Amino acid sequence: MPKLVDRGAFIAEVVKNYGNIDVISRSQVLEVCEKLGLTNAAWLTNDLSRRAGRGLYSLNSPSIKPAKREKVRASVPTPSVPVPQSAIPVANSIEASADLRLVDNTISLIPDKTVGYVPFGHYNDVRSIINSRKFYPTFITGLSGNGKTLMVEQICAADNRECVRVNITVETDEDDLIGGFRLMDGRTVWQNGPVIIAMERGATLLLDEIDLASNKIMCLQPVLEGKPIFIKKINKIIYPAPGFNIFATANTKGKGNDDGRFIGTNILNEAFLERFPITFEQEYPAEKTEIKIINNIFQKGGVNNPEFAEKLVLWANVIRKSFYEGAASEIISTRRLVHIAEAYLIFGRNETKAIELCLNRFDFETKTSFMELYNKLNYTPDTTEIAAAVENVVANPI
Repeated sequence: MPKLVDRGAFIAEVVKNYGNIDVISRSQVLEVCEKLGLTNAAWLTNDLSRRAGRGLYSLNSPSIKPAKREKVRASVPTPSVPVPQSAIPVANSIEASADLRLVDNTISLIPDKTVGYVPFGHYNDVRSIINSRKFYPTFITGLSGNGKTLMVEQICAADNRECVRVNITVETDEDDLIGGFRLMDGRTVWQNGPVIIAMERGATLLLDEIDLASNKIMCLQPVLEGKPIFIKKINKIIYPAPGFNIFATANTKGKGNDDGRFIGTNILNEAFLERFPITFEQEYPAEKTEIKIINNIFQKGGVNNPEFAEKLVLWANVIRKSFYEGAASEIISTRRLVHIAEAYLIFGRNETKAIELCLNRFDFETKTSFMELYNKLNYTPDTTEIAAAVENVVANPI
């Protein structure tokens, strides 16, 4: 027979583990039930009046009238003179806490599914890590435009897992990641950062372009160890909920970049990098996979042109081969092929115009060489002639 417990004990356990929150996620409900020896919390999850979003439930009882906002506002010092952070009160009521976490508690963080997405590369391995619900920070590196970030997002979308994506820059600091005090409705209040949001909700934290970070990223050291983090500004400890994990994507391996292709990337602290147990090296998709990606885009636009898709992929692979051989200084990524396919649908299904528009980001010589190569391959359907064209590209740098 399932163990019975009153609602007060349930909420007390919530406060003990997550603080005075107003909205609780399904994963947090399950964790609290497990700690209390319960099979479920039907009084909460089956009450439609408590639904606060997909997989989210309100802890406030509809019969309890929330505290008046004026009481919270009156407790905040008038900002006519500088106020030290130690003098700023931290809300200790469920109602006030909801004000502080308005963004992360009222919306679902499950990414949207990309129609026509084709899994490739380390998709299955990354999916195994996410679905294991084991804390296992993972580093994903590879050239630009090969689907690193999209892969993590689409795995979360497919498996209904929440994902918090943070785009890292050299200016990213503890305030951006952990949180800080913000001015809201004339009040100075604490607002959780994306890292804390992901920790409390048991979500996947996606640190995009991690190699652009400065040494300020070191504030994540305890988080990368799967440990609680102490927020000294509000004197509070945050514990990671079950399912929380971290993925970092980068064009380098955190050792900097010497050829100038990824300007702005930095050499990351070795102690920071050591906290990622494994690193996946993401390559561009195989030829058949890439053709399928392009064809899926065409199909979404109501177009059937498999010949163009095959030519684009062949052309890109020739350029990549020359790039890897040192015969070309630029490369055509999978993202660039997607751009061409989309331009083809937008601009009257004109192949040449679509390619030229998407090559305009390169210098004139590179653009001209790439177009000439496409024209050669366009008129050499014989595999022997194509192979000769490839060798010619390698022998004669673009």
